[in-house]
Amino acid sequence: MEQSEKKALRIAACKIRMGAIESVWNAKSGHPGGALSAADILAYLYFHEMNVDPKDPKNPGRDRFVLSKGHSCPGLYAALALKGYFPWDELKKLRHIGAMLQGHPDMKGTPGIDMSTGSLGQGVSAACGMALAGKMDGKPYRVYTMLGDGEIDEGQVWEAAMFAAHHKLDNLCLILDWNGLQIDGTVEEVAGPGRLDEKFAAFGFDVQVIDGHDFDAIERAFGHAKTVGGKPSAILAKTVKGKGVSYMENVVGWHGKAPNDEQYGVAMKELRAALAALEAE
Repeated sequence: MEQSEKKALRIAACKIRMGAIESVWNAKSGHPGGALSAADILAYLYFHEMNVDPKDPKNPGRDRFVLSKGHSCPGLYAALALKGYFPWDELKKLRHIGAMLQGHPDMKGTPGIDMSTGSLGQGVSAACGMALAGKMDGKPYRVYTMLGDGEIDEGQVWEAAMFAAHHKLDNLCLILDWNGLQIDGTVEEVAGPGRLDEKFAAFGFDVQVIDGHDFDAIERAFGHAKTVGGKPSAILAKTVKGKGVSYMENVVGWHGKAPNDEQYGVAMKELRAALAALEAE
């Protein structure tokens, strides 16, 4: 990846974080922590990896993305707005009555959303169905789905994993936002999933563990995933919950609450400074 491309992706990720904070603050509710941890992956997917076009959001040949951890949609909405699916100002209306952007993704009301999600564990199953349909129809599109590491407590995730491996869905790429925290505490304290790389490998996936904030590592991982044949891919991305906002980083309490006015001001000041530094490079 050229340095100019990497810079553009880092700028996009910073803007996605700003959009997520802006929307949750305006809503006075929402889930900022996991939106911020996923921002770099979302930037890479929408501005480098996926074959999508905001001017033709229902193109049957497009790549698909399913945010299985639907509560982190403030980050996805910011990515979609930045890509041009809808105006940026829509972010300020998150969770408002009659507004386009709901508290969880709605495929019927929001351009660019490929699957309505929110019930944890179910998005990955829908992604498997999309990937199988692509195989059956002989279509070249790829399907990407992002899960939270707390979400994998759901048994349906592992049923979907068996399905994906059984049907040799090598057009499916699962991304785990592995930030170590969920609503009730650390992932290890709540259910202790152990060696997730070994678990996904045992379920028949090609597995990579990467730094989910390093664009070189992200590029290598997605590049490798496209070379894998006969099995689905899992990219386990180690991330920091609340990444980019100092007081939110690695703090479980920021899983699902909005900043107050003072906290919003601090967050936006930090993100604006980060953006200015990136643009000045």
